[in-house]
Amino acid sequence: MKSKTPLKSDDDDQQRLAVLIDADNAQPSVIEGLLAEVAKYGVASVKRIYGDFTSTRMTQWKAALLKHSIAPVQQFAYTSGKNATDSSLIIDAMDLLYTHRFDGFCLVSSDSDFTRLAQRLREEGLVVYGFGERKTPDAFVQACDKFIYNDVLRMAEPQETARVVAAPKPAKKRAAGKAPIVEPEAAAPVPAPQKGNTPPLSLLRQAIEEASDESGWAFLGAVGGYLNKIRPDFDQRLYGHAKLSGLFRSQSKHFAVEERPAPGANGGKHLYVRSL
Repeated sequence: MKSKTPLKSDDDDQQRLAVLIDADNAQPSVIEGLLAEVAKYGVASVKRIYGDFTSTRMTQWKAALLKHSIAPVQQFAYTSGKNATDSSLIIDAMDLLYTHRFDGFCLVSSDSDFTRLAQRLREEGLVVYGFGERKTPDAFVQACDKFIYNDVLRMAEPQETARVVAAPKPAKKRAAGKAPIVEPEAAAPVPAPQKGNTPPLSLLRQAIEEASDESGWAFLGAVGGYLNKIRPDFDQRLYGHAKLSGLFRSQSKHFAVEERPAPGANGGKHLYVRSL
């Protein structure tokens, strides 16, 4: 009987991910930001996009495929008005699942038809990252471990390019081997918060309450983990902040942020937050 443990080389501790894109429900304008986001979670061992590339609607995608080495999977529309792409992507996802070579999947679509696929992949013990538009049904969002809206993936507009923050140095070096995308070393664009995007104060307070000690202070890492569990689509970048700490600091009337020495002798700092 074959082991279900994903295969990894000894010198590679990164997640191996399969990136599957529904071309009918994704835009080529997000591809660069999307692959950069995927690189934060692991290595995109497989990159496939599904659609009818004989259609004129796919012209822009054709240019992006070669540039980013994405393998197109041609799927003809057998019946007008029916989407055959979904079935093709789901079948491929299950085939890849049973190779036991992957740690997770990145499903790029705003279509609720992939809800059950996300659930099935997680039942097998794999992590599922979803990517889609704000119109994505909540059922699909909640079926993923983490859901990233395309708002934060699109390249910053020219008038926004001045709004950058220093990119943090990685806590540890990436494993040997080339990653599909190299993240910026000096600065990274931060999307301007969309009009009406008010930070969910009640949700933030709830996360602090769940992660806090008797004094009311909570380790910021634990707060972020709790937020991700109860709202897979929570992303501080939607509110114009590259880091969760920046979001809390911007709400100084409601929260206090404190730096404390990290355990051990490495001289690092840990951030703690509490409600006011």
